[in-house]
Amino acid sequence: MKLITETIEDIDLIVEGNSKGGKDYKIKGVFMQADIKNRNGRVYPVGTLATEVKRYTNEFINKKRAFGELGHPDGPTVNLERVSHMITSLTPEGKNFIGEAKIMDTPYGKIVKNLIDEGAQLGVSSRGMGSIQQSNGRGVVGKDFYLATAADIVADPSAPDAFVEGIMEGKEWVWDNGVLKSKTVEEYKQEIEKAKMHKLSEVKAQVFANFISKL
Repeated sequence: MKLITETIEDIDLIVEGNSKGGKDYKIKGVFMQADIKNRNGRVYPVGTLATEVKRYTNEFINKKRAFGELGHPDGPTVNLERVSHMITSLTPEGKNFIGEAKIMDTPYGKIVKNLIDEGAQLGVSSRGMGSIQQSNGRGVVGKDFYLATAADIVADPSAPDAFVEGIMEGKEWVWDNGVLKSKTVEEYKQEIEKAKMHKLSEVKAQVFANFISKL
């Protein structure tokens, strides 16, 4: 069995006022798709996905333990200290599975909330284990597919700009969460300031990638 991840970037970011005078953050959209060749060249048969989503819903979502992380973890296990959100629903709609998740008030959840506030667009990436059989130029995911999480939160190209803006403006959310030390933030800032104009976008992307790798 292999670790299998699939990313979908077109999701809705929802911010609503709550009764306590604060804000609730949610993400909603297509988390998984069946019977269509995705950009990784893989196809999930609808029966396989429906069966596994039902198990995942019963064992995790309904018991309020369907968590996801920020970034691209390199294994199938969900690390509780890195959790940023809780998946609250995952329902079939044709051959799509529509998911919704609540951003939590954890250190990594706070990073997600502030990236949203800064205007970053985010996507989701499902993570699971399974066998893959090649057929007609496609990798067909086997019936042994096991869903570890329906959605980790991943960044599209706008996220590095939002993160770098937070660094340059000294915003507390960048470091005041036990993830980054002020020394590391200062190093990032110096790296950005030294970058030549034609390499600025590349340096921003590298700094953000380095940040995500430390999560």
